[in-house]
Amino acid sequence: MEDSKIIALFFERSEQAIAELDRKYGAAIRKTAANILSSWQDVEECVNDTYLGVWNTIPPQAPQPLISYVCRIARNLAVTKYHRNTAGKRNGQYDLVLEELEECIPSSVNVETDYDAREISAAISRFLDTLRYEDRYCFLRRYWYADAVSDIAAQTHMDSHRISVRLFRTREKLYRYLKEEGLLE
Repeated sequence: MEDSKIIALFFERSEQAIAELDRKYGAAIRKTAANILSSWQDVEECVNDTYLGVWNTIPPQAPQPLISYVCRIARNLAVTKYHRNTAGKRNGQYDLVLEELEECIPSSVNVETDYDAREISAAISRFLDTLRYEDRYCFLRRYWYADAVSDIAAQTHMDSHRISVRLFRTREKLYRYLKEEGLLE
């Protein structure tokens, strides 16, 4: 079913909207949550919360593309659940993703105000606009969706080592970019 028809079902408040959303994007939503959460029960809870979040925001929203909208909701819910579940603990895969970015992006503990956080976010968006499609794709798959390097390699038909090197160089470029923008010391 096309996204516009699924959105129309949400506007009609038809419960079939959830079924169609699950049929079309359920696997992507689960993968997004599973890349961050280690427990399958937490993943399923996150998926259900995602559907509730979509139900509560459509209408009035009519997002395009729908896949990005629902995966963003799933990711945000998964990150919140991750932080709640792992206060003082470690989750290997997602902690690794965060550690990779720590070198070039200050943590929220060091960001003094919401304004500074918005400035860094805007700078990262501008930085991503400067990248070639392949580099931007790899960066977002790794640091937004928390995909494993091996998964990105399979998706792009590249060697895992090549993806790791590409990500390393992109992080270095991001660090330099943020320094030039005056956002890092």
